[in-house]
Amino acid sequence: MAARSSAVTDTENHELVIKRIFNAPRAMVWKAWTDPEHLMRWWGPHGFTTTSCKMDVRPGGSWRITMKSPQGREDRQRGVFREVVEPERLIFTYAFEDEAGNAGHEMIVSVSFAERGESTELTIHQTQFETVAVRDDHVRGWNEALDHLATLLAKR
Repeated sequence: MAARSSAVTDTENHELVIKRIFNAPRAMVWKAWTDPEHLMRWWGPHGFTTTSCKMDVRPGGSWRITMKSPQGREDRQRGVFREVVEPERLIFTYAFEDEAGNAGHEMIVSVSFAERGESTELTIHQTQFETVAVRDDHVRGWNEALDHLATLLAKR
C-alpha cells in the first residue's frame, strides 16, 4: 500500500512539514513510533539499517538511535521527549551525535497522529535547522523512512 505524502518547506525559517496518510489504525502507527522493536524495522533512509534503539517515551525521557549506512558508517541520533500525549502527539529534540558522544545542533520535532476513519494522518513538523541544505536532507530522509513505515504497516 502506497501512502499519500506531501512535504512543505519554509526556506526563510528553516522548517519542514511532512504529512502522510497510512492505511492503518492510529494505535498501530503510534506503536511503530514508540516501541523500539517496531521503530528499528522502519527508521532511516533507504539502505540504512537501524542497529540500536533505546527509548524512554515520557516527558523528560531520552531516546537514542544508531544506524549503519550502506558504506558501513555509523550515524547516531538522540534527543529528549518534551511532550508525549498518547496516541496523539510526540514532541522531542533531535540531534546527531559525534563519535565522542557529543550532541550536535539540536532541532525540534513534533509528530501528530490524527484518525482519518480507519487510516491515520501523520504530520511531522521539524524546526531549527542550521541550513536549508540540512533541512532538505531531512525531507529526503523522513520521506524514505516513512516509505519503510508504510511497507511495515501494510504487512500487518
